[in-house]
Amino acid sequence: MQVEVFHGAGIDIHKDTAVVTIRHQVPDQLTPVRQETRTFRTLTADLHALRAWLVEEDITHVCLESTGSYWKPVYNLLEETVVVWLINPSHVKPLRGRKTDVKDSQWLAELLAFGLVVPSFIPDKPQRELREAVRYRRSLIEERAREVNRIQKVLEGGNIKLGSVISDVLGVSGRAMLTALAEGHTEPEQLASLAHPRIRASAELLAQALTGLVGDHQRWMLTQQLRHLNDLETLITAADHEIARRTRPFDDARQLLESIPGVQGRVADVILAEIGPTVEPFRSAAALAKWAGVAPGNKTSGGKRLSGRTTPGNRALRSALVEAARGAGRTKATYLGAQYRRLVPRLGPKRAALAVAHSICQRIWIVLDRREPYADLGVDYFDRRDTEAVKRRAIKRLADLGYHVTLQPLS
Repeated sequence: MQVEVFHGAGIDIHKDTAVVTIRHQVPDQLTPVRQETRTFRTLTADLHALRAWLVEEDITHVCLESTGSYWKPVYNLLEETVVVWLINPSHVKPLRGRKTDVKDSQWLAELLAFGLVVPSFIPDKPQRELREAVRYRRSLIEERAREVNRIQKVLEGGNIKLGSVISDVLGVSGRAMLTALAEGHTEPEQLASLAHPRIRASAELLAQALTGLVGDHQRWMLTQQLRHLNDLETLITAADHEIARRTRPFDDARQLLESIPGVQGRVADVILAEIGPTVEPFRSAAALAKWAGVAPGNKTSGGKRLSGRTTPGNRALRSALVEAARGAGRTKATYLGAQYRRLVPRLGPKRAALAVAHSICQRIWIVLDRREPYADLGVDYFDRRDTEAVKRRAIKRLADLGYHVTLQPLS
């Protein structure tokens, strides 16, 4: 094996400790010239001592596993001093029966020395902070959805069937009715009068749905839940403002992304936060799709394909791409919409959405790499690609219905 890193270190990180092994290597020699292992606490002062030791030993590269969030304090202090390789723990799993903290750090240092690990993509600090803000907003939105479900359960427990007659229980009309219920108003007609004039349900139907058994317990629960819901919406609005401020320098990249069907608003925010305004860290569209977790797997043996299951990737980006795919699938006059409708009968809606997400991911790489807006292939792309197959299918279907078909081209 050829030595690629002559002065490196492996760090096995835990919540309270970091076991560090430095390894000095020379070319054409498998054994290290010198190797030493030390253990440091993960407090900031101890990490400064770790950094000083690495500088004193002329260490140029450091290899560490992405263990939870425990790698972040070490990475923050070392990223400007040495080259830090953050690697996937599943790629360096040791042999069974040979697992200790010291052996882990030595194993990481050895893999680093011979270039047997691949570093993960870690963006710069401003983009990492944008990632945290976007992911925090997503957690707030998910918590809001959970709170809405809790409100639905309380209403069902009080025999209030509001969700059966209006589409959005937490819309303008629904919230006004729920607030009145929480304040102790139980007259169905009075509650129904709070509905917006444009609501489809009639006043009589609303009054029937609002006739229930709402007691003190339900009123107390609704009061707490509506208060929590208002707090969550305030936090989501604040997160929207902060993310808009941080993504303002990337308006050009946002316009390119939003030229792709299905990629709008918060989906574009996720893409900018996870990938960045450029695709320089990814050598190809296939590499980006693999990293995002939307590329089909490749497991073959004996000339047979055993599985095409997608591999784990960036969960936040994958979720956003699938959301964009579902939006693109509803479009009528686009290639992505045609692709979704073409795949649904054979794969089902979930797999079809994942396939379209793969296509969107590839187009994201193309528009950001070429710095050109998305050019749609057209809703009739699949028909134009193989017109003979389209004719054969149409003739066969009519023949199955008992018709004799003769084709004649238009003049």
